[in-house]
Amino acid sequence: MSDVDSFIDEVTEEVRRDRLFLLLRRWGWVGVVAVVLIVGGAAFNELRKARATSQAQDLGDAILAAMAQNESADRADDLALVPAPTPGGDAIVKMLLSASQTEIESGQGAVESLNAIAVQGDLPEIYRAIATFKALLLQSETMPVADRRQQFEALAVPGAPLRLLAEEQLALIEVSEGQVDAAISRLQAMRQDAEIGVDLQQRATQLIVALGGEPEPLVARQS
Repeated sequence: MSDVDSFIDEVTEEVRRDRLFLLLRRWGWVGVVAVVLIVGGAAFNELRKARATSQAQDLGDAILAAMAQNESADRADDLALVPAPTPGGDAIVKMLLSASQTEIESGQGAVESLNAIAVQGDLPEIYRAIATFKALLLQSETMPVADRRQQFEALAVPGAPLRLLAEEQLALIEVSEGQVDAAISRLQAMRQDAEIGVDLQQRATQLIVALGGEPEPLVARQS
């Protein structure tokens, strides 16, 4: 390599270093900010996780303390005062509260607790469906039949988590209205449903027999 080539290489390398130094001076702060954001984000996530864990532990302790009360009325009073920081925690507290209210024959209070869960749109559907279903059962003697039917039909739509349980209640409503054939047809369809559990299938079979019907042979399910 000639001296001229060596000189050109040295100059080129020097120019590269100068450019790199200039870029670092101009944009180096971006890297610093990125590092700060990454570290700060990780710290915030850890803080958020620790806070969520602490809140969950506090909620659990408060629930256990309330449930330790011997008297249902005392449990209901304590549960009503339990602060729940999340919608899911609030739903659990209200479910337990409704059970205690039912035990002390405060049916209206139990229904209100369950309905409060049913209208929380940020809860998973299963929570809201269970709350609605239990509230309807508690109102079997007070809510007009047409209203109960309408709400159970809403719970019985395809894909709903409590669809078959709602179908069972619709069959019972039909029996109460003297629509025996309609009830038997509904129960026969339930027995053939691929998603039905053993207990519910047995209840449907027993009700068909009690209504004077003949349970249809079960169709073999494909595995």
